[in-house]
Amino acid sequence: MQDLNDIALFAAVVKNNGFSAAARDLNIPKSKLSKHVARLEDQLGVRLLERSTRKLRVTEIGRVFYEHAQGLLDGVAAVEAEIAAVRGEPTGVVRLGCPLGFTPMLADILPGFHRRYPGVRLLITATNRRLDMIEERFDVALRARDQLDTDSQLIVRKFGEVRSRLAVSPTLLARLGEITTSNLSEMPTLSMNEQHGNDVWRLFHTDGGSMEIAHRPVIGCSDFVILERAAIEGMGIAMLPDHICERAFRTGVLVPVLPEWTSGNVMVHLVFPSRQGMLPATRALIDYLAENLIKAMERCREVDPRPAQSFDI
Repeated sequence: MQDLNDIALFAAVVKNNGFSAAARDLNIPKSKLSKHVARLEDQLGVRLLERSTRKLRVTEIGRVFYEHAQGLLDGVAAVEAEIAAVRGEPTGVVRLGCPLGFTPMLADILPGFHRRYPGVRLLITATNRRLDMIEERFDVALRARDQLDTDSQLIVRKFGEVRSRLAVSPTLLARLGEITTSNLSEMPTLSMNEQHGNDVWRLFHTDGGSMEIAHRPVIGCSDFVILERAAIEGMGIAMLPDHICERAFRTGVLVPVLPEWTSGNVMVHLVFPSRQGMLPATRALIDYLAENLIKAMERCREVDPRPAQSFDI
């Protein structure tokens, strides 16, 4: 009978694509990790991993063993969760994926989740890359897109809509002077487009009209944290989501530009593989986000986007 701990450590090495990454993830010495995997291979009498100084490769039998081992570990986690449910207290690990732009909002509300459910560990992957929920074994993913996810394998829970606004630092605004729809394309700008030197903002007016503004940004980056900081430092005008603008407008480090023009609405929603067999910890996170993330989004939309001065457009 193999040691379950050895099996779990081997699975961690495969999942993290290497001993070093797994050691960092588990916060244990790499040498200890290697020792446990070597002992497992000795007991099985097969080579599970091919090691070299440059890379690690999972052998064919190692891949088969990993698939069965992962199922075993998932089963153990499910049993532990069921026991915790009987005790009335969610525990265990929940893997959450979210877009980079939502990390500040999550940072505000997740401490409350930890205080409510101290036995739940969250592993959060912040990326704008589309995550494969099934293949990458995510429990929950937060998504912000023009349309709701239509993947038939996933359950969708809609939270609401967000939009983006044009924002500028008061210092840069004073230097630029009057900003209008006619001269906006000539102003220094910041963009989410990190692939090309040029970008186009599609803006919608409160009266229902729309327009496109072609511009050449001084910075293109898919991380709103960088764009917000660059805007605060006066590097250019940025198109930032409600939840980023909210705190910047409240503190006065940024002010609105053309407040009657915004981006189109983006639908914020959670996706998760299935309600059947869902662990209590995962359900607790979904319910907590549904309660608190929606409140945070509503609070962000309540900010009065009055400009620092009046502009004739």
